[in-house]
Amino acid sequence: MEVLVTGGAGYIGSHTVVELLKRGDKVVVVDNLSNSSSESLKRIQEITSKEVEFYQVDLRDRSTLNSLFESHTFSAVLHFAGLKAVGESVEKPLHYYGNNIESSLSLLDAMNTHGVRNLLFSSSATVYGPDVAMPVSEKSPKKAINPYGQTKLMIEQILEDTVATNQGWNITSLRYFNPIGAHESGRIGEDPGGIPNNLLPYIAQVATGNLEKVSVFGNDYDTRDGTGVRDYIHVMDLADAHLAALDNITHPDIYKAYNIGTGKNTSVLELIDAFEKASGKTIPYELKDRRKGDVAVSYADPSLAKQELGWQAWRSIQDGCDTSWLWQSQNPNGY
Repeated sequence: MEVLVTGGAGYIGSHTVVELLKRGDKVVVVDNLSNSSSESLKRIQEITSKEVEFYQVDLRDRSTLNSLFESHTFSAVLHFAGLKAVGESVEKPLHYYGNNIESSLSLLDAMNTHGVRNLLFSSSATVYGPDVAMPVSEKSPKKAINPYGQTKLMIEQILEDTVATNQGWNITSLRYFNPIGAHESGRIGEDPGGIPNNLLPYIAQVATGNLEKVSVFGNDYDTRDGTGVRDYIHVMDLADAHLAALDNITHPDIYKAYNIGTGKNTSVLELIDAFEKASGKTIPYELKDRRKGDVAVSYADPSLAKQELGWQAWRSIQDGCDTSWLWQSQNPNGY
């Protein structure tokens, strides 16, 4: 199978490309490298001993994108490309709406023109509202509270409308919870650039000495240790979910969305403790007031993905911390 992977040089995309190549798929990667590095693709080839065909293209460049589709016969597209920092999206909402939605519309137009109807979309648990009952199911109310989440929700609506009004489309959205970890080789991993937005890479950079201490926002939540709890899923389990979903795109005229999480929850302090075990280092942290918009608890009900895709996460929080530390310790400044 020949597949197009947008954003394939990024964190989740690169790990998924490894698994696609390992099982024998031909992979073409498109990435504008605005928040990723081509070095990840070199290391993918090192890990797999297989070639990755790469084009540095912005999906909004419709002419170049159409030329790419004309020169290949894609069976499916995995769409990871997009801006993804929640805080930045609040500061630059128009930038996020313009980039994420326009690039997705451009991709859909090229797919439609060239008869490629199978799509996996990289969505997010941020599409859900802040006050939903736990665990979060696919039927939970959707109400994104930041521009990043809104772009995911809007794109999902566009995809659902596409399937409803055009014959032959098969589209699946995978709603990730909190990705962590790295490839077991330590050669590819999360490389946020600058100050990390996500908790685990921040902890990892404190462990390397690049950052001074972790800020823990809120220790008075109604949780087992007072800190917020989240559903942290290993990036390789996420990659496996994409392969399972890709194998399940066989029925035309269907749009489906799946929660991709573990169904378990881990607190901030528990994650710090697990990383201390992985690194053998003490992770200093500072307790601070809650941040506006943060919820106490968020974790997935992943049973639909298990039932319909035959997929479930099996790697542990410790696996995530161990592989993250292997990556970070070997690459303290990223790629």
